[in-house]
Amino acid sequence: MAVDYMLEARGLTRRFGNLVAVRGLDLRIPRGEIYGLVGPDGAGKTTTLRLFCGLIDPQEGEVLVDGINASHDVHAVRDRIGYMPQRFGLYTDLTVEENLLFYADLFGMLGAERDRLMAELLRMTRMEPFRKRLAGNLSGGMKQKLALMSTLLHRPEVLFLDEPTNGVDPVSRRDFWEILYRLVRDGLTVLLSTAYLDEAERCHRVGLMDKGRLILEDAPAELRRALAEPCYAVRGANPRGMREWLGRQPDVLSAEASGGEIHAFLPPESHRVEALLTGLHTAGFADASAVEIEPSLEDVFIALVRREEKASAALVGDHP
Repeated sequence: MAVDYMLEARGLTRRFGNLVAVRGLDLRIPRGEIYGLVGPDGAGKTTTLRLFCGLIDPQEGEVLVDGINASHDVHAVRDRIGYMPQRFGLYTDLTVEENLLFYADLFGMLGAERDRLMAELLRMTRMEPFRKRLAGNLSGGMKQKLALMSTLLHRPEVLFLDEPTNGVDPVSRRDFWEILYRLVRDGLTVLLSTAYLDEAERCHRVGLMDKGRLILEDAPAELRRALAEPCYAVRGANPRGMREWLGRQPDVLSAEASGGEIHAFLPPESHRVEALLTGLHTAGFADASAVEIEPSLEDVFIALVRREEKASAALVGDHP
């Protein structure tokens, strides 16, 4: 019987002492999808990945990988997955080739199949010229490619990547994504966390996490249209002062610096932008202007987090 989803979380909760790292998470990812988890530090992204890998158990709910419960049959799950953590975990005193041979031995891959797959991975990542270089002497982008090759040696069906391009130069990030797209075309499913909102745009779907909860998920293009409030670029000679003033207005969902302007989400009533501009002019920002723009994914994410913060503050205020 075919499984509808390659990855599924049902009411997933994990605590560490008094901290609820993941709170009632429901997540469904079909085969062949790149799904990105985005959120601030402490949002629960890494804990979610570790729960899916069976490295830690949930206190509530369950995790299914290809229909298999990750807590009940961790060995069957690990045969199907590859996990690449944030920190480079390979042996810096071994060469690229020696690292790959070591991990191939761990996975029980020997002989002609091992040699064929290693050669294929080295070609795909353009790492053939560096196979004799010590891993410790590789650039950040090359280290990530080596880590990815080691993770792929046993041909997993699912790949978990925890901020895979953090600290990697833009060219290496682009190369990394080209490799991911190629793997997904061949049927791989990818769940990754990322701190880069522009990188999240490359995913088929994105889940926005905050304080252990999934607050919204959709395709990146749909997420940019997720808020009823229109986004305005507010411009003037004193952007810092305008941002502070806008941030004090109760009707402004969020007001964040973006380059030399402020991106502000205002109430959907058409007259509100005129009223706020009048307020800015009265407050001394005589050259303030505003034009409606299509928000970026980063704009939407920050606005949603601000909404969550305001809702939490209101609850605290109601329950002293």
